[in-house]
Amino acid sequence: MPATFVVVPMWQGSVSSRAMSHADGAAAIRGDLPAAATVVVDVPVEAGDALGTGVRRYSALRRVRELTEEALAAVPDWALTVGGDCSASLAAVAHASRRADGDVAVLWLDAHPDLNTPETSPSGGFGGMTLRAIAGDGADGLALDADTRVPPARLVLGGIRAIDDEEQRFIDEHDVTVLTVEDLSDPTMVIAALQDTGASQVFVHIDLDVLDPSALAGLSYPMPFGIDTATLVALLRAIVAAFPLAGAAIAGFAPASPEAAEDDLPTILRLVAALTSRPARDADDAASDTSA
Repeated sequence: MPATFVVVPMWQGSVSSRAMSHADGAAAIRGDLPAAATVVVDVPVEAGDALGTGVRRYSALRRVRELTEEALAAVPDWALTVGGDCSASLAAVAHASRRADGDVAVLWLDAHPDLNTPETSPSGGFGGMTLRAIAGDGADGLALDADTRVPPARLVLGGIRAIDDEEQRFIDEHDVTVLTVEDLSDPTMVIAALQDTGASQVFVHIDLDVLDPSALAGLSYPMPFGIDTATLVALLRAIVAAFPLAGAAIAGFAPASPEAAEDDLPTILRLVAALTSRPARDADDAASDTSA
């Protein structure tokens, strides 16, 4: 079955001065998705409160997670989740992990590893903690549980260019695979890294700041020396051909204006097309691929 698009116009995980633009970005992408295959999560407008967790806007983030999981539970096959900020991937990975019975690796394409905790985060923004929560660490109600978490051995980071001290410690302690921007230009290297995790299905997370700022203007945290669009599209097509997708997410679009969003949308839609270029296959197909 083809993908269902789940649009999550959330901004509460970002601490950028342009945080609320993430909701505008999700809405802009939604306008070019097929309406019949698109579900929109009604994200609360309020910022929410930390409630002593060390996570800014924690109450709103937890509510968005609940609403997104409800929407994803009704998806018949795999979902391409469209944020919003990177926090949208939390519920998306949980859904993918359930679909794959835990047999899933996460390819995290992002300029940042997002591996902080409430105790180590320099900002308190959950966007910078999302992957750590996916691995099972973090505030109650946000960190994934034992049934859905993805262990560090099944994380592959790509295009990372800004790493905090705690994130580096976690990467070193757990020997997390980190691929450079240059590595991403060789799909065989990325596919081999995913195969090495032992998982037969893959969740692909794309924070658009993995792209070089010359490729996309609507970024709240532009980082130089990122991947170019054509290379990323080629990589995604290769991954979709090699693995069934348990799920995917595109996040981090923060356009400065509706006019600016229009300029960036063709680039984003190329990524959407690459991720949906082949229907997801079932687990039996995946097992035969990885055992071949």
